[in-house]
Amino acid sequence: MIIRALDDVEAIFYAEGVKKRVVIGPKEGAPNFAMRVFEVSSGQRTMWHAHDFEHEVLILDGEGALIDGEGGTTQVKPMNVIFIPANEKHCLKNTGSDTLRFVCVVPTWGEDSL
Repeated sequence: MIIRALDDVEAIFYAEGVKKRVVIGPKEGAPNFAMRVFEVSSGQRTMWHAHDFEHEVLILDGEGALIDGEGGTTQVKPMNVIFIPANEKHCLKNTGSDTLRFVCVVPTWGEDSL
């Protein structure tokens, strides 16, 4: 088992105003899933993207909007959970004044594609 503090995992650049931490993945011996924690600054968003795998999201802090490929937006807040099916274009935007922080789980083989 591995237990460590989130802040002990290095934050890496993901997009303008967005940092990503791969908190559990193949380096920790996880064969199937990678758990990442994203931090999105106020007014910023993750990259528009779609991929051939599902992923699950848990909003931890802040306020935001899930934007889909059709331009639709759904407001999200702490403790909301999101399921994004494979091949659905999407991004998460910080619509609040505090950092939007969320956990995102993907297959380990999908971590490098984002």
